[in-house]
Amino acid sequence: MSSILILGIIGVYFLSLFAISQLTKGRSDSRTFFSGNRNSKWYIVAFGMVGASLSGITFISVPGDVGILNFTYFQVVLGYLVGYFIVTYLLLPIYYKKGLTSIYEFLGDRFGIYSHKTGAFFFFVSRVLGASFRLFLVAIVLQEFIFDQWGIPFEITVTFSILLIWIYTFQGGINTVIWTDTIQTFFMILSVLVSIFFITNSFGQTFFEFLDSKFYLEKSQVFIFDDFYNKNYFIKSFLGGMFITICMTGLDQDMMQKNLTCKNLNDAQKNMIVFSLVLVCVTFVFLILGSILFKYIEINDILIPNLNGRPNTDLLFPLVAFSGDFGIILPIIFLIGLIAAAYSSADSALTSLTTSFCVDFLNIEQYNQKKQNKIRVITHVSMSIVLLITIVIYKNLLSTSVIDSLLIIAGFTYGPLLGLFSFGIFTNHKIHDKFSVIVCILSVVFTTLIFYDPLSIFNKYQIGYELLPINGLITFLGLFLIRKTTT
Repeated sequence: MSSILILGIIGVYFLSLFAISQLTKGRSDSRTFFSGNRNSKWYIVAFGMVGASLSGITFISVPGDVGILNFTYFQVVLGYLVGYFIVTYLLLPIYYKKGLTSIYEFLGDRFGIYSHKTGAFFFFVSRVLGASFRLFLVAIVLQEFIFDQWGIPFEITVTFSILLIWIYTFQGGINTVIWTDTIQTFFMILSVLVSIFFITNSFGQTFFEFLDSKFYLEKSQVFIFDDFYNKNYFIKSFLGGMFITICMTGLDQDMMQKNLTCKNLNDAQKNMIVFSLVLVCVTFVFLILGSILFKYIEINDILIPNLNGRPNTDLLFPLVAFSGDFGIILPIIFLIGLIAAAYSSADSALTSLTTSFCVDFLNIEQYNQKKQNKIRVITHVSMSIVLLITIVIYKNLLSTSVIDSLLIIAGFTYGPLLGLFSFGIFTNHKIHDKFSVIVCILSVVFTTLIFYDPLSIFNKYQIGYELLPINGLITFLGLFLIRKTTT
């Protein structure tokens, strides 16, 4: 597959997204950009959120992880499902009742301005890192299979990727993102289904014959109950997944901003339930794809690709797709699916970062409309530059798969949000607001010490995805210590 053809496909794809953005942008004002005038159809939001949640990480990193962890990631996904129901029936009613644009305004109402800014800051850090991980995946694939052949530096590849996102989101905002995410979710799911069909046929089996094979049965182990010390032990993975969803969806401006564009609470709740059920099914299909990929490389005696001198399973799917064994159709479908998966989350991340920074830090609503538009555009450009710098830095630090890195980082950055919102919802206490920043920072410090365990206190015990609730609990206890005597 030639580089010119690949670039042509990317060009046509983004011209289509730009056309959609022109049709859906509505009025060019802050209300439209931030909330879509609360006029979105819930089923459109639900389908689009599948792609935004899965992203390029699920598309590439989850199938690659099957070679090491089998299907144990699905334990985390089952925890996700419970977490989505908690978000649906606990958090969404609070956000709709208060009519929030940024969900961190809740912390300002509940505790004060310092807590508001602290929550927004931790979201900012979390989303910058998360979006960077997602964009990093598509950038390294484009670099590996296109731009390296032309001698173009990785930094230019990343700049090109972010520029394309900026072009179709800077005017329409969240309303455009909802529609482009819907289109991109469709292409992502189509891509994985076509890939499964082509690859299973290549080793003389139908899809259902493969599911009945000895290889699949060995790879499809989901549950780990026999080793509590293992970081993938069921209870730890399940609870970790539940809290990851509560934080990375329910306490995340990116995901909640889409829900808050629905007409009312009932529509938003229907959106969340349908979205969560579809997400679980689609994720399991990606795990099946992973087992198929490892069957393929076993038959063809292919080695895991290297990145920065180390084997990296994130490059396995593109390696197989571009192997030349499947003609022209599979590489094209894979490329479209990859771009759709990566940009369906990255575009909404850029929009939500702009929204949060404008509302939570710049208090944009105090200005007239002309001034608001100017601030919004400058912030949108600035967020793009921040993502660019973070991705370039991350490329040189990668030591594990992106999915594992993302969930570990979430344990550090979303923990303070979990503690702040939990204390605000489940207690009536006021706090000494100006100390909330110190509590959250110390919580991250203590969580870091627990995770890396420099004194070997935990002996054989391996900290896994339960790091997030541990961090949240430390923050909660810290807030209790700085509570005021009156309630």
